[in-house]
Amino acid sequence: MITKFTFGFTLLASAFFYFSNTNSDFGSKTNYISIIEQPQTSLQKSMARGKEVYTEFCIQCHLANGKGNGTTFPPLDGSNWLKTKISESIHAVKYGQKGEILVNQKKYNAMMPPMGLSDEEIADVMNYVLNSWTNKSKKMITVKEVALVKP
Repeated sequence: MITKFTFGFTLLASAFFYFSNTNSDFGSKTNYISIIEQPQTSLQKSMARGKEVYTEFCIQCHLANGKGNGTTFPPLDGSNWLKTKISESIHAVKYGQKGEILVNQKKYNAMMPPMGLSDEEIADVMNYVLNSWTNKSKKMITVKEVALVKP
């Protein structure tokens, strides 16, 4: 004979199982939590594309952490040259870099060949670099801005 207590306890345990068991299909309609994704900003989309460009073309010299090797290849992370010389930075990516530059009070004189990137790829990789690691830029580099940089 089932007592009222046993029946109540069984009912309570069943309800707990129904609402808490996320590993079964039983009651699954109540177990899903809707996640609303926020749309990405133009800058975030550009940075995502730029990360792919960086991985393919830049990571070999400037490394995954953007610190360069400290002797031949300058850092991009925390680089005063990158932050204060945007046009020159775009020019270096677009046409290559040769000649001495001073980055964070250290001289670098290695040659960086032109990568053969489109203006959009250059804008994207610049946006990625300017907003990665410790770098935080408020200004988005546009394709139009890259197109204005001439040899």
